[in-house]
Amino acid sequence: MFLSKQNKEQIKYYREMLKTIGSLSRLFSESNEPYIQYRIAENLFCKSFVAKNLSRTDCSADASKGKLGIGIKTFLEKNGATMQKVAEFNSEHILFSDLDVKAKILKISELRNKRIEATKRIFGLENMIYHCVTRKKGRILVYETQMELVRIGKIKKINKKKNIISFSDSLNEYSFNITKSTLYKRFTMKDPIFDLPVKILEDPFEALEEMFRKIELPFGFTSIKELEHIFLPLYSTRSSENFVPEKSGLNQWNALGRTRNSDEVYVPIPAWIHKIYPNFFPRRDQTFVLTLPNGKEMSAKLCQENSKALMSNPNSALGQWLLRDVLNLKDGELLTYEKLEEIGLDSVVIYKTENGKYEIDFTKIGSYEEFSVKNNPKG
Repeated sequence: MFLSKQNKEQIKYYREMLKTIGSLSRLFSESNEPYIQYRIAENLFCKSFVAKNLSRTDCSADASKGKLGIGIKTFLEKNGATMQKVAEFNSEHILFSDLDVKAKILKISELRNKRIEATKRIFGLENMIYHCVTRKKGRILVYETQMELVRIGKIKKINKKKNIISFSDSLNEYSFNITKSTLYKRFTMKDPIFDLPVKILEDPFEALEEMFRKIELPFGFTSIKELEHIFLPLYSTRSSENFVPEKSGLNQWNALGRTRNSDEVYVPIPAWIHKIYPNFFPRRDQTFVLTLPNGKEMSAKLCQENSKALMSNPNSALGQWLLRDVLNLKDGELLTYEKLEEIGLDSVVIYKTENGKYEIDFTKIGSYEEFSVKNNPKG
């Protein structure tokens, strides 16, 4: 799958770093199974194989390289067939909370599939896999397996016990925790790609002290520099209830008046953004480069009265990407807030880079609202 196509030096580095990190397990645990925190596993994978880190984008992949998306999992090997979390649906709870057991599982499966397909469209991916780093006494094992869609037409063996609903689809076994709104998948581990022996250091602090004695540390530390950024809603903020207007914003193509391209859209910029961040964007009608999550670039600018609209140049390019490539809408199909809920996103984040370009990425439901509460003094 993935590892078989990587060069030997990268693989060697990855293997050795897994063993090194595992050897420091006593920093966190007294267990004889090596400990690797999931963020460390994600960051190490991306560093080792020069992959793009997607772990904080709230999508179905933690990394990507080329046209491949990778979900990175780390868990205890146990019996080699454990249930592991693959998705949470807290924000979409209203979509299935009142459904009966069968309808609930069908809806959860539909939402799961839509998230995977949306991730592929957003980042230009053709395939998705799981890269699993498992641990057992004195060893770290690595497996890879396909990230499959739930085969909705093959769902069977639906069984509810208390707050857990189990089911299968002829390829995989799943369970859904109603209380946590969380979907689990059984990972059956066979034929590891790596099986690495790990010597857990009894006193990792002593090893770290020895290492740092050999390093001349500079005076003081430089804080991590984060890109300047803002969040923008894909819906109207003029009502207490979120909705996508039928004739503006991402449905601008449907506005009255002149004939419009079916891909004509804009991302609304609330007025308070310009007041709190007056120098974030260029002035109105001044073009700038906007980089998409898949690495492609488009020309963009602020338009309309009070610079309230982020549009592309030509104005159909942004709509082609948002409406067709990502949201998978047909020509003439209105975008609704319910459709955004189904794939678990309703906001975008805009980054301002040091070279004067801008980047856009999707963020989970509620991201703009959280940003507004923290930064808009008038709420």
